[in-house]
Amino acid sequence: MSAVVEEVVQPCPRCGADIRGDGRFSPWCVRCEWNVDPEGPEEQPGRLERVRRALARRYGEQLLAEVSAGGELRARRDASSVLAGVIALAVHGLTLALAAAGTWCVVRYWGGPALVLGIVLLTLAFALRPRPLGLPEDVPLLRRADAPGLFALVDEVARAAGTRGVDVIAVDGRVNASVMAYGLRGRRLLTLGMPLWEILSPQEQIALLGHELGHYANGDARHGLVVGTAYRSLYTWRYVMAPLPDPTLVQAVANALLAVLSWLVRGVMMLLDRLTMRASQRAEYLADRTAARAGSTEAAVRMLDRLLLSDSVVTALNREVNAAARGGAHSGGRDDTRANKLWEHLVADLDSVPELERERLRRAGALRGHSVDDTHPPTHLRQQCLRVGEPVPATVTCDQKTTGAIAAELAEARRKVARRILRDGVAG
Repeated sequence: MSAVVEEVVQPCPRCGADIRGDGRFSPWCVRCEWNVDPEGPEEQPGRLERVRRALARRYGEQLLAEVSAGGELRARRDASSVLAGVIALAVHGLTLALAAAGTWCVVRYWGGPALVLGIVLLTLAFALRPRPLGLPEDVPLLRRADAPGLFALVDEVARAAGTRGVDVIAVDGRVNASVMAYGLRGRRLLTLGMPLWEILSPQEQIALLGHELGHYANGDARHGLVVGTAYRSLYTWRYVMAPLPDPTLVQAVANALLAVLSWLVRGVMMLLDRLTMRASQRAEYLADRTAARAGSTEAAVRMLDRLLLSDSVVTALNREVNAAARGGAHSGGRDDTRANKLWEHLVADLDSVPELERERLRRAGALRGHSVDDTHPPTHLRQQCLRVGEPVPATVTCDQKTTGAIAAELAEARRKVARRILRDGVAG
């Protein structure tokens, strides 16, 4: 499936220079950067998210300046991280207090009106309890017996990162990848977004694995057991304190009281963000260093370049989803042929993106502070940090035979994910 390329030539409205480009993409001027970012910065949905994005950029720029000036980038536990841990313990202490008060009401006033209050407090404490995450239930899960080649590669990258491998690999439809601990024993889960995995070269895939496993090696307080579960409890508080719609007079008074408490909760979350964000940015930069050590500096930079194409990936997949919908049920997500070709079409679409459009995305990303989410440093800062100093070669490589074996192990999972995308659309 090859894209139709239509060359467009027009004068720049700002400086008059000739603009030559692919008609599939927005025209822009290399000389004066007219229309380099036609959509403008994406507005964050809430104040908390906007604050996080601003903090991520500020601390990302500060750390990059320190590294560029010869400073050392290493994982360390500072006073802010300790204070964040204390606040997180206080959040959990409040949950324990609710449980204790609820238990006292139930025991002391069994059969009386206060019994209802006790049950409410116990229910709330149960919802807020610190609990580890579980395995996802709606995506393909691979264990060592299912994909020995892939797990062997992950183990080799883990050794290069100075940590151990993972226990389970999940495959989903996001243009992303992540790691987390699950269960009471803190087992390790690696999640690979198949749209991202498919558009990466083998060496870029190794860099991606290096980045994710680098989080285990370098640590990140925001995702630790104490602080991470406190964040989830605070999010539950925000949900509980959401205002009631179309309130009566009594409910309006309750909404006003809840609004005050909600502001307090948001204030605690913002304080935790300020205390942990710098360490979180450092962890991302260190994970990128691990990506470079595993797959090479060049592969790590290219992998981040691919992340800039995430919107193009979503557009290409949505085009396939729309084509499947127009073709009817027979051509939809249950058709293995169409599901298998989904990835071929995606790779062909991404490979057809010209270098001029990739450069526009780099410059637009720098202007708007593009990042994977509101807690990552902007992508262009991560690339600049990787380029500081001498480039490093790969310590892990993957030959064609191994690459083919891993692709075969992922075949069923990639088919299931493709069918789901064609049926339900692209995952957020």
